[in-house]
Amino acid sequence: MDGIPVRARVYVGCAVLGALCCLFPLPTDRTSWWPVLLLAALYAGGERVARRRFAGTLYPVLLAGAFLFPAAAAALVPLPGALLSPVEHRPFPLRRVWRAARLALGVWAASRAHEALGGREAVGASDGPALLLPAAAGVLVLCLVLSVLDGGILALAEGLPARRAWHGPFLRSLAPVGVHGLAGLMMAVLWHSPYGPVAALLVLFPMGVSWWVFAQYHRERAAHQATIRALVQAVDIKDGCTRGHSERVGQASLLIARELGMDEGRVEVIRFAGILHDVGKLGVPTRLLRKNGPLTPEERRVIELHPEYGHEITRGISFLGEARSAILHHHERLDGSGYPYGLVGSQIPEPARVVAVADAFDAMTSTRSYSRARPVPVALEELQRCAGAHFDPRMVTALTRVITRDGWHPIVTADEPRLPAQSPADPVPERPGARR
Repeated sequence: MDGIPVRARVYVGCAVLGALCCLFPLPTDRTSWWPVLLLAALYAGGERVARRRFAGTLYPVLLAGAFLFPAAAAALVPLPGALLSPVEHRPFPLRRVWRAARLALGVWAASRAHEALGGREAVGASDGPALLLPAAAGVLVLCLVLSVLDGGILALAEGLPARRAWHGPFLRSLAPVGVHGLAGLMMAVLWHSPYGPVAALLVLFPMGVSWWVFAQYHRERAAHQATIRALVQAVDIKDGCTRGHSERVGQASLLIARELGMDEGRVEVIRFAGILHDVGKLGVPTRLLRKNGPLTPEERRVIELHPEYGHEITRGISFLGEARSAILHHHERLDGSGYPYGLVGSQIPEPARVVAVADAFDAMTSTRSYSRARPVPVALEELQRCAGAHFDPRMVTALTRVITRDGWHPIVTADEPRLPAQSPADPVPERPGARR
């Protein structure tokens, strides 16, 4: 089914069965159906607009349903929108069913948590102080359920480590869904007010404005990604023997930064630095990059200019921020033996120290024209041996810890060249990354 593993399909089937169980018992009073149908129709229409024009899910409507209705009725609200809204990737039916099941389970659980803390009575009475705790519990449970479900499908379908699959999405979803939860709570309170459902629907107008702002940010971020992809593709075309190296260094840099507890904004900048660390090779003659055999001292001096070239190439790209310092200094060494400026210890910017370890690790674990790939444990031992002289021990320890715990799953480039096997007598670099 378009490459979806059997275990992932079984997981989706279990989620669907769980969602169906959540729909019972359905409300029997006809007068209680029209608000459910109204919110379901509103969610279905709004979801199509949100996915085409903006980004994300119409959580205020879902949470309003969780705060207004019994759990079984609230679980009905997302179904039409989830089953009818556009899907970008195949298999379309499976993805639509999965989206409907996960939202139904999440809204059902949020409604149960909200009701257990007396939230429905507080909404009906418009009791301000008593509203907040049940609503917060509903938002927290919704985020938790969706994160667990999404983490499970990522772990089963894509093989991500469980910690990465569950931990990150939950923390990232709390703030945006919390804001949507306030809007949903306002809708629920206004629904029971003398002004009725019409006033409740007006709450969506400021949410639409905020979505538009977020969409603009999303488009700008997509433009940033396109800029980086274009630069990396140019480097890969020029230096074909290291194709895929940039993405892997970005991946290893991200792992180090996260293990060190850096905030997500800085983690993203350091990932950019890892991806673009070799962009200065665009200024180096191609014959030197593709030369088989050792370099002359003059040729080595030319190649050692690539950090400065990279710094100049990225000078006008404002969103890179401190990533540019990493591009310039990623070949500096703690003992001052690096280049281009021979900085020592803490003079080297922290992002550069992260990228230096990631760059050396990938250079050692990848096959090059002048060296064979080393096993990951051997590469980590070499980094630890050089820690304190060449590399920052904190960065080496962080990379060793995360790879020991989660393993190393490098990004694979589809058109990565297959180099001929080399004999043990083939030359290897004098130190990690001697020709990077």
